[in-house]
Amino acid sequence: MNRLAIITGFLGEVWNRYMVYQGNRTLAEKLELASHIEGVDGLELCYPADFEKPAELKELLARYTFGISGVNFRSRRTGKWWRGSFISENASERQEVVSDLKRAMDLAAELGCHRITTCPLNEGADTLFEVDYVKVYDYAAETFSAACAHNRGIRICIEYKQSDPMARCIFGTAGETASFCQLTGADNLGATLDTGHALYANERPAQSAALLARANRLFYVHLNDNDGRWDWDMLPGAFHVWEFVELFYTLRKLGYTDDWYAFDVSPKEIDTVENFNATMILTRKLEEITDRIDVGKMEQLLRERNSSKTIPYLYSLL
Repeated sequence: MNRLAIITGFLGEVWNRYMVYQGNRTLAEKLELASHIEGVDGLELCYPADFEKPAELKELLARYTFGISGVNFRSRRTGKWWRGSFISENASERQEVVSDLKRAMDLAAELGCHRITTCPLNEGADTLFEVDYVKVYDYAAETFSAACAHNRGIRICIEYKQSDPMARCIFGTAGETASFCQLTGADNLGATLDTGHALYANERPAQSAALLARANRLFYVHLNDNDGRWDWDMLPGAFHVWEFVELFYTLRKLGYTDDWYAFDVSPKEIDTVENFNATMILTRKLEEITDRIDVGKMEQLLRERNSSKTIPYLYSLL
């Protein structure tokens, strides 16, 4: 059974374009809050925010015995890298982000964590004829390859997303991300499959997982839900119950079974502990429904491809 982790950024300040729902919290306050969430096994730490005082971070992790699912490298920062970091036209900016990513990799390794995830949201464009796509991919390949070469034992995961804040990000889909990772030739460069981002890109998460795995690029999974119109970071199963069951069933076939699920779930105005307690309960419930599937029967149904048999069978599990 996969372990469950919370991204520390969702334990602090919660806001959108219009308002702040909850104020910021110190690192100590975030981890203390997480300790009250039932069923959580660990955290996805955020760099650089959580690493301002490395000694304090180590002490807190030891105190609460949290595991670390990954380190979230923030490649978009207030006041810099407006037009992308990995694809910046400015060579010094590209070098700056690579150097900072290498530092994050070193800090992760010190904590026994071998996974960096990053959502390169500024790597893209708002309008047509805004970027030279050929150069953009060359720059991205150059920078990610340099970071990957720093430590082949650390996996770097690109968390793809179609848009936000750019109107179109260059890593927008599972296919785009898998093909980019392969063209770099770096075996430790892969993807974070975020279910909300997949749904927002009109993907079926199980299909995306299969594609990424066959390309040897399925490195990490984030769970959350939305209505398909936007990345709302809602509770798993709030809209897409069967999509989650199909995803869990497929991930088991692919061997993603002794790893981590991390949650991009935003509590907004709801009590943070209450919201993440619900997140844990719903995830385990969706897994429990998946457990009820008779694998032999389902594989036969998949071969038959007859929805008049498959869908009633699924509902018989409830």
